[in-house]
Amino acid sequence: MPFIGNIEHLLEQYRSGYVKTINRQPDFRALTTERCMCFRPDICGKTVMATTPSPLGLMVRKLETHAVLDADDRAALLALPYTFRTFEPSSYLVREGDAPEQCAVLLSGFAYRQKLTGAGMRQIVSLHIPGEALDFQHLFLDVADHNVQTLTRAEVATIPRTALRELARTRASIGNAIFVNTLVEGSIFREWILNIGRRDARSRLAHFLCEFAIRLDMQGLTGEDGYELPMSQEQLGDALGLTAVHVNRTIKSLEADGLIGRNRRRISFPQWDALRELADFSSRYLHLAQQKT
Repeated sequence: MPFIGNIEHLLEQYRSGYVKTINRQPDFRALTTERCMCFRPDICGKTVMATTPSPLGLMVRKLETHAVLDADDRAALLALPYTFRTFEPSSYLVREGDAPEQCAVLLSGFAYRQKLTGAGMRQIVSLHIPGEALDFQHLFLDVADHNVQTLTRAEVATIPRTALRELARTRASIGNAIFVNTLVEGSIFREWILNIGRRDARSRLAHFLCEFAIRLDMQGLTGEDGYELPMSQEQLGDALGLTAVHVNRTIKSLEADGLIGRNRRRISFPQWDALRELADFSSRYLHLAQQKT
C-alpha cells in the first residue's frame, strides 16, 4: 500500500482524531523555488520587478500549515534578511543561557532540542524537520532555557530576531501564524510527556514513528515506502527515555510483528493502522486543520 494517501480520506480521519497518510502534491524540490518579489531600477532608471529564489519559502509553507497568510504576508516573510549557513552534525545552534539575536530556520537536515541534568544526562525534548523555525520563542524571551543542536548535516537560514519580531508586530496575520505555530509546539511537547510517562516501550516507539511520518509528510518529505530515520538508537533512547539496548529490542519486536519494515535506516509501514492502534496515536495534538482566525 502506498505511503501517500488521499487528502479527502485524511480530512475524514482528522475529524475523528486519526490520520493514516497525508497527500502533499508539491514536490519538495519545488519548495525552494518560492519567489521573493523585490524591486530594482533598470538601466533606464525605471523600477522593475525582479524575482530571486528564497529558501524562506519552506518556513512560509510550514506557517501556512496552521494559519492563513495572504500574498502580501508571504512576500513580507520571503523578503526578510537572512544569513545562509551549513552546520555539521551535533553543532550547537542555541546554547542554554544564551541571549539569542537570530531566529534559525531549518532548510535541510534535522535538528533537536535537548536539556541536560546536572549529572550530564541528556533528554531530547523535540525533533525538527526542514521548514521549521527552531526558536520562535526567542522572539520574545531573552534567554535560552535549552540547547538546540543539529542531528545531521544541516543547512540553516538565520533571520535577525529584531526583523522577524517587528514583522510579527506590524502584520497581524504573521504574528498570529507564529503564535499558533508556538502553541502547536506546546501541544507536541505535552504529547511527548504523555508518551514517555505513560506508554510502554513498544507503544512509545510506535507513537514516535507515527508522529515523525505525519510531520514529514506534511512538508512533502516522505516517499511511497516511508522515510529515512535520521536518529541512532542512542538518540532514540534519549528522546523516549529508554536505553539504546531497549530501543534495539523494541525495533526488532515491531519488525518481527510486521508492523514496520526496515532497510538500514529506512522505515516503512506495511501495517499502518495496526501500528497506529498499538501507538495509541491520534493526530489531534498536531492540529493539522488550518486555523481560520
